[in-house]
Amino acid sequence: MAKRKIIEIERDLCNGCGLCTTACMEGALVLDAENKAVLVRELYCDGMGACLAVCPTGALKIIERDSETYDPKKTYQHVLKTRGEEAAGQVHGAMVSGRSELTQWPIQLHLVSPFAPYFQNADLLIAADCTAFALGGFHPDLLKGKKIVIACPKLDDTSNYAAKISEIIKLNDLRSLIVAIMTVPCCSGLVRIVEDAVARAGSTLVVNKVVIGIDGKLAS
Repeated sequence: MAKRKIIEIERDLCNGCGLCTTACMEGALVLDAENKAVLVRELYCDGMGACLAVCPTGALKIIERDSETYDPKKTYQHVLKTRGEEAAGQVHGAMVSGRSELTQWPIQLHLVSPFAPYFQNADLLIAADCTAFALGGFHPDLLKGKKIVIACPKLDDTSNYAAKISEIIKLNDLRSLIVAIMTVPCCSGLVRIVEDAVARAGSTLVVNKVVIGIDGKLAS
């Protein structure tokens, strides 16, 4: 066991509405015989707290304590058995072997064309090269439903990157923009490039940043 974030349920406050059980994609919560929310198994709880937003009584909170480590593979099998394949595909960190969410080619920023039709009305993910190797659930957690370009702010010739991203933004009615980087210092340069590109394009797009640690976990 190790200290980690996990859900805690204040039993007296739980009114048995069951909203948390459906909000939890990992199937970690159920109602017991007394119509109170309980954890099925600690290893099914990812500690992300999606259930908190739907609880009408404040019975749920995230705490740090010694607990079984979240196990995405066992959680996937649990949800597959109890809710089916489609629901299991939403489990945090559970990458189904051989299943890719990549829907376009090329993906390297030097190679993509701002005129490529797949960028139109897209949710765009701009990812540092290392992120897909560090985050085990990169495809289901970050890439699913998005178009992607990848770049390395340290090793690439980035002199034209802001201009190219700006063109992608100007020519395509993007719905959203996410930048995924590592916690290492050189990666912050990619965020600056994207922010510069948004400013050049005169866009109101918000640059949403996702940071991944070298331990493969999403940084808080």
